[in-house]
Amino acid sequence: MAISFRPEPDFTHGTAPTTGILYCNLGTPDEPTAPAVRRYLAEFLSDPRVVEIPRALWLPLLHGVILPLRSGKSAAKYASIWTSDGSPLRVWTEKQAKLLQGKLGENGHRVMVRHAMRYGSPSIASQLDALKAEGATRILVLPAYPQYSGTTTASIVDAVTQWSSRIRHLPEIRFVNRYHNDEGYIAALARKLELFWRANGRPEQLVMSFHGVPERALHLGDPYHCECYKTARLVAGKLGLAQQDFTVSFQSRFGKAKWLEPYTDATLRTLGKKGARIDVICPGFTSDCLETLEEIAMEGRHTFLQAGGKEFRYIPCLNDDQGGVAALAGVAERHLAGWPTRETPDKEALERSRTLALARGASH
Repeated sequence: MAISFRPEPDFTHGTAPTTGILYCNLGTPDEPTAPAVRRYLAEFLSDPRVVEIPRALWLPLLHGVILPLRSGKSAAKYASIWTSDGSPLRVWTEKQAKLLQGKLGENGHRVMVRHAMRYGSPSIASQLDALKAEGATRILVLPAYPQYSGTTTASIVDAVTQWSSRIRHLPEIRFVNRYHNDEGYIAALARKLELFWRANGRPEQLVMSFHGVPERALHLGDPYHCECYKTARLVAGKLGLAQQDFTVSFQSRFGKAKWLEPYTDATLRTLGKKGARIDVICPGFTSDCLETLEEIAMEGRHTFLQAGGKEFRYIPCLNDDQGGVAALAGVAERHLAGWPTRETPDKEALERSRTLALARGASH
């Protein structure tokens, strides 16, 4: 069967090539209701990058058991963190994209920045269409995930590739795979903690909680586990923390398979039993979302205090932090290298200026 390519947007000859950046986050339901959450989870959990179980076994279980049972419970959790502006993840992601465009503009780059969600809206395909319609002939895909994983970063590549398979005139496309050890990103996280501690004092223990993935992924070659630990070590080093001053853990388990350990909930319970005073930060999340605001700041706090913990403080994600935006801009600039994104001087104006300068020199 012949492939049907999508119609190309109108093109004006003589138009200068332009560059776009697509800033991609995971996604969120459109509203905190069971039907909306079910649609979102169906798309998310149907991705073979996320759940590596044969489709013939997994999809009937997903649609027949998991979604009917989980959608309502998840909707209640989303409702607990929903704001008047909507989903926190969508609000922060959209704001980060706007701030990123502003920062790159300040640095002299003429680029268009749009945000997209891997699952939900606005979709990656719709935003690529929009960039192409606006004249983008070069597109940099920048994930909101500092650490690479096949479950997240590679899935974004899959979505872009799927879009590309239906496009006749493809733009040049580049991908950012990781920035887990980026100097600016590490400095922004350390600065966030330093400012908080300067105002509130240091805890007995800092917990750095990252999103989990099945342990099987580690043994099959996924670098995510190592990159999380690298981020944690660099942040701790920047702050001058000793090994015993911080703990790395992994949250958000799903299903009965073994996931990366130590688990965050078990870690919080253990620290609570010791009567500790702790701070928790989630360095793998660039913006606050369900996993940070509900799972950590609410459920995690309850687990810790119920176990006997003395003080639990959650430190928000970078969100619209200036250092975080500057770090994203730095990552983007390195990957934009070689693409003419800076304003090009008018050649005729430069020639007139040179001629005038020569004439003035000759008159003296």
